[in-house]
Amino acid sequence: MPETIGFKLSRLPRLWRAILDERLAPLDLTQTRWVTLYHLWQMGDGQPQCDLARAIGVEAPSLVRTLDQLSDQGLIERRPCPNDRRTKRVYLTESAMPLLEQIVAIADQARTEILEGVSQQEVATLEDLLNRIERNALRLQTRSPEGDC
Repeated sequence: MPETIGFKLSRLPRLWRAILDERLAPLDLTQTRWVTLYHLWQMGDGQPQCDLARAIGVEAPSLVRTLDQLSDQGLIERRPCPNDRRTKRVYLTESAMPLLEQIVAIADQARTEILEGVSQQEVATLEDLLNRIERNALRLQTRSPEGDC
């Protein structure tokens, strides 16, 4: 039934995060912490706090508390930007790397279990379809209203 596609598309990320939250809890990582660490790792060290917040999809002030917690855990450090002392750049510490390896291993295992019974070809087809749907949605989002009423 086509009208349920939107509900399924919105439900799957919540399920994925809930599964990862449960499996990452023993590592003393909340969702906001592991998402922040993972994004920083993917983006590369030295990201400005505002860029990291944008990539995660939160407001910069909301990220500050999470960065404080990660700093207290010894997983990140914030350093002033040499060109703009008002800007802080975020760096992973050496102790974050083994934790990130665990996060990736846990996520890989969860992904394998979630995709059980789905062939590589089906995964490739799904990825292609999702890419097309995303492009269409982005195009709609940026389209200016033209009074189609």
